[in-house]
Amino acid sequence: MFVTTLIVSNIVAVKLADFGGMVLPAAVVIFPISYIFGDVLTEVYGYAQSRRVIWLGFGCNLLAVIAIWITQNLAPAAFWAPNQPAFETILGFTPRLLVASLAAYLVGEFANAAVLSKMKVLTHGRFLWSRTIGSTLIGEGLDSAVFITVAFFGVIPLAVLPLTIVTQWLFKTAYEVAATPLTYLIVNWLKRVEGIDVFDRDTRLNPFSVVEG
Repeated sequence: MFVTTLIVSNIVAVKLADFGGMVLPAAVVIFPISYIFGDVLTEVYGYAQSRRVIWLGFGCNLLAVIAIWITQNLAPAAFWAPNQPAFETILGFTPRLLVASLAAYLVGEFANAAVLSKMKVLTHGRFLWSRTIGSTLIGEGLDSAVFITVAFFGVIPLAVLPLTIVTQWLFKTAYEVAATPLTYLIVNWLKRVEGIDVFDRDTRLNPFSVVEG
């Protein structure tokens, strides 16, 4: 489900939707769910397992992008050719947007996992709400800052960039806050069923580390 939210987010992000006067990519409807899953994974199974899933998500996303690029460049059947522009409009992407999306994902997800992991140790496993919301504030903030800056610097007025970043950041964070009761239910259920509750006291938080402990 984590990987699915990432791939679907990349596909639907092309649509700009109006949320009560705020214009945001349609992906904000589903992308924050990946952070909820990230919180659950790190809280229950620890940073090392979350790191595996984050890289798995990155690899699957990259595979989806490559598959879309290949199919986009296949010669269309003569009778289908009129549909090619629509295909490219919805599923096409520019290298700049692709780099922005993948970079923002890695920075945001790893920051989210690392902050939650450290906060769990510092709070001795109490106040789950503070960890899920606190890590999201950092992770989603970095995600929004990296994506908007890389994707739109020089495209939209410089004065508008900060407002665009903050608007997207606050929307995603509010999503996480609203989902906190659901996060509690899932985390408590998994800990009870799995019989596991990992504390990353000695885990290396390097996202590129192959050392699990």
